[in-house]
Amino acid sequence: MLSAIILAAGKGTRMRSVLPKVLQPLGGRPLLHHVIQTTQRLAVRQAVVVAGFGIDAVKSACADMSLQWAEQAQQLGTGHAVAQALTQIRDDETALILYGDVPLIQADTLNRLTGLIDAEHPLALLTLQLAKPTGYGRIVRNKAHKMLSIVEEKDATEAQKLITEVNTGIMAVQGHHLKQWIGKLTNHNAQGEYYLTDIVGMAVQDGFTIRSTEAENEIEVLGVNDKAQLASLERMYQQVQVNALMQAGVTILDPSRIDIRGDVSVGMDVSLDINVVLSGNVVLGNQVTIGAGCVLHNVQLADGVKVAPYSVLEDCIIGNDSKVGPFARIRPGTVTQDHAHIGNFVELKNAQVASGAKINHLSYVGDATVGAKANIGAGTITCNYDGVNKHRTVIGEGAFVGSNSALVAPVSIGAGATIGAGSVITKDTPDAKLTLARAKQVTIETWQRPVKK
Repeated sequence: MLSAIILAAGKGTRMRSVLPKVLQPLGGRPLLHHVIQTTQRLAVRQAVVVAGFGIDAVKSACADMSLQWAEQAQQLGTGHAVAQALTQIRDDETALILYGDVPLIQADTLNRLTGLIDAEHPLALLTLQLAKPTGYGRIVRNKAHKMLSIVEEKDATEAQKLITEVNTGIMAVQGHHLKQWIGKLTNHNAQGEYYLTDIVGMAVQDGFTIRSTEAENEIEVLGVNDKAQLASLERMYQQVQVNALMQAGVTILDPSRIDIRGDVSVGMDVSLDINVVLSGNVVLGNQVTIGAGCVLHNVQLADGVKVAPYSVLEDCIIGNDSKVGPFARIRPGTVTQDHAHIGNFVELKNAQVASGAKINHLSYVGDATVGAKANIGAGTITCNYDGVNKHRTVIGEGAFVGSNSALVAPVSIGAGATIGAGSVITKDTPDAKLTLARAKQVTIETWQRPVKK
């Protein structure tokens, strides 16, 4: 059995933010979420989050996740933090200790680490070789390469500071021994804290050999303490995401100018131009093209969709071979069927647009159903809000709505109907008829333009 303990109690003073450190965003998600999602890919019985500063905000941010909680009211060191979770750890299981501000640890690495635990080896560490190990605790070994202890930087001698194998802080410990060793910790050190790493020396004194495995990449074990480190890790994270997309066959015109802030699945021959942002859950079908500067959040684009530059799409579904933009805004609840055309400076909200319909210029269509092959002229708006409630507009199949028309909902435009340009439509219109609603045009023959005195 395996349980994860995620240490997430720190304030993160150097972030200079009202947000707890573990809620700072990386790739559009809180740091802590990355760690929790990694534990979900392991065979864990539970994940226990040890929170402290901003605990209510941390719990709220994780409300939809299945977690156990422990509180560290005073930040007295990593050993003290782990102690707060021990009542939830079984004696006969392995405790995997992780950190809420070390977001990119990989499940494969953790599986390798926990696989080192057995009856004769109750403690295993994840280490890393660094050419410049400043700031890290050093792994002290004897001549036979057996691990003896971990020495923190502030307590290390000059000789120990030359050691290049460092402690990542991530470890796996058999539950019974973890409880025993944590109970023996003292704070007699330069920081006056209860170091979790002191249990290594205790394990050695009890006659156990400490196993270890190395992280394959430094990015896995990088922590975040300030906004500069957060920005640096963001760039590393983005490079990993972009590389994965390119390995999947996506053409990315400039890999340094794209941001992935969620989960993206792609078909074949997808192309992304510069400064595209993909967030939430994004599904891109075959031969989808996304133009420069587009922002997509929780979007499904079917095969052959072309999104022209500087369009913003959110919580919507776009059908096969449709065109969107440039400068279009597709808001939540919108679904278009195949071959729809949504043009420049068009805004859709909660609209259902049938196959072949066209809304090509400067229009707002909200809370509307647009029939197949309907054509909505430039400057048309659906007046869907009466100041209190929203109402729906239904535009029939093959209808033609002239430019600069206002359709005052609730209202239905008949199939094949034509609405004259500049009309304000307040009543349902019949099928296949021309409907006009304009003031009479008048020319005043005696009128003269005023002149300046």
